[in-house]
Amino acid sequence: MKPVWIIDDDRSIRWVFEKALARENIAFKTFSSAQEALAALDTETPQVVVSDIRMPGESGLELLQRAKALHANLPVIIMTAYSDLESAVTAFQGGAYEYLPKPFDVDHAVELIRRAMEESMRQESVPEEAQAAPEILGQAPAMQEVFRAIGRLSQSHATVLITGESGTGKELVARALHRHSPRAGKPFIAINTAAIPRELLESELFGHERGAFTGAQAQRRGRFEQAEGGTFFLDEIGDMPPELQTRLLRVLSDGHFYRVGGHQPIKANVRVIAATHQDLDARVKQGQFRDDLFHRLNVIRLRLPSLRERREDVPLLARHFLARSARELGVEAKRLSEATLKYLVAQDFPGNVRQLENLCHWLTVMAPSVTIEVKDLPSELRAEVAPAPANWVAALEKEVETLLDRGETGVMDEFTRRFEKALITKALAHTGGRRIEASQRLGLGRNTLTRKIQELGIESDKKSDSIK
Repeated sequence: MKPVWIIDDDRSIRWVFEKALARENIAFKTFSSAQEALAALDTETPQVVVSDIRMPGESGLELLQRAKALHANLPVIIMTAYSDLESAVTAFQGGAYEYLPKPFDVDHAVELIRRAMEESMRQESVPEEAQAAPEILGQAPAMQEVFRAIGRLSQSHATVLITGESGTGKELVARALHRHSPRAGKPFIAINTAAIPRELLESELFGHERGAFTGAQAQRRGRFEQAEGGTFFLDEIGDMPPELQTRLLRVLSDGHFYRVGGHQPIKANVRVIAATHQDLDARVKQGQFRDDLFHRLNVIRLRLPSLRERREDVPLLARHFLARSARELGVEAKRLSEATLKYLVAQDFPGNVRQLENLCHWLTVMAPSVTIEVKDLPSELRAEVAPAPANWVAALEKEVETLLDRGETGVMDEFTRRFEKALITKALAHTGGRRIEASQRLGLGRNTLTRKIQELGIESDKKSDSIK
């Protein structure tokens, strides 16, 4: 696989990316200026480019223009400040894959790079049929039900809501629904509503007219227009801002929309497929998601099972991912011993199929021999969990009683602090330090988790997971 290029004149930004990508076993190359990267671009081709927009000399926008001219399908992620709306709009107009506002969360940035890498590999030298038909593997009854549902929907234009935990393959199912529908010959356009700043999301969805806002120097077609006649996949729909929920509802209700700054209605002949890992029913009750939009989206609901609900598919998926990683890296495919297979089948895999895929890629690179034994697995998968006390509540009560008998004060604050620190430390260890995933597992907001990490002094000797 070709390396990811990081281009930024700020050494600290490059350092953070170097550490994060090395931790994820992603090959990379860094440059301190657009000129350096452009010179290398004449003889090398990256897998993905991540570039700052404002640098001494040539800008990230000039780099974007040159890169897209040489390699039309090369994903380019542009980084800039929140306030730089004009540059962000220009970047999207120039064909940027995505916009990464500063300050950013490193886990989110790595996840964005991985998605861009997947998109880049889909566009590369694989046959056209393979590009159009990503595989969905599964022999478990729960997955067979998903396949049957896709088959039943093959002649339908109905709106579909796909639910399931992160990493279960919601976009793959959306693509399969499109590929087996009457709209298969038309575009499939996907957008992650959680990954685009809310200031840009309206223009990204509906387009804008020239002069609609500062920086809108030309008319731009939004994703709805790009998907004309085909399928529009709205991933992480639960994170859509309320004002855009209203606009989306209007499109689904009457089939028309307006570009930002426009006055002429545009007809939308598009099938909408939405996906979320969140409980939309609960968000509706909490007033965080419009109930009328929910009912418009929830025409057909398709739930994807977690990997722990289809453990019998782990060997099949693992062999597939090991073979694919070997082809990508040009090495001999590795295989799992029977003991290792049994061990993996017993794991919960909170990151689901995506976590298993990443594990197989890690093993292809890091395992010392062709046959992978349990001892070759990453240490976090092999960590032994100490048995919990038979009755931890009773133990806690006894400890509290002892402290009170000694006349201690501030017992509540002390135990709350110790309790929260233990939960957060274990959650971070479980997710490999990925704060977004840890916050989801704990049921905390990401900002709340970050604040508590600072207050409790967790990882005080490590670099922060975010860069400003």
